[in-house]
Amino acid sequence: MVNSIIDEMLVLIKKMEDYIDQDIEDIKKAKHEELLTRNSEKEEMIEKITSYKQDLNNALVQEMENGVDVNIYRDKVDSLEAELKKLYEANRKLALIVQPIQQMYKDIVDEITELNGGQMFDVKA
Repeated sequence: MVNSIIDEMLVLIKKMEDYIDQDIEDIKKAKHEELLTRNSEKEEMIEKITSYKQDLNNALVQEMENGVDVNIYRDKVDSLEAELKKLYEANRKLALIVQPIQQMYKDIVDEITELNGGQMFDVKA
């Protein structure tokens, strides 16, 4: 059970890393519609990873209660941890690209709003 949970988590993590790499490429190519499609899938994967984490903790506790030395899973858990760190770094790289773009758009909106006397659009009836 523990091995299968870790394997499922590793598959999801790898897929998330691939999606983040695709996101970075699509941002460079201004293919923003692709980002939206992947975002909902990434949200689902994050929920699954979180659920698997709880399942893994429960499975490890169950193994310990059954007298199993859980150190036999040490290498796989270490591998899982390493992959999670890689995912974190990939996501951080994506954030470093997205945040300046987000700030640029915010600055544009703020400037337009300021030029219109605090209103985004000057509507005249």
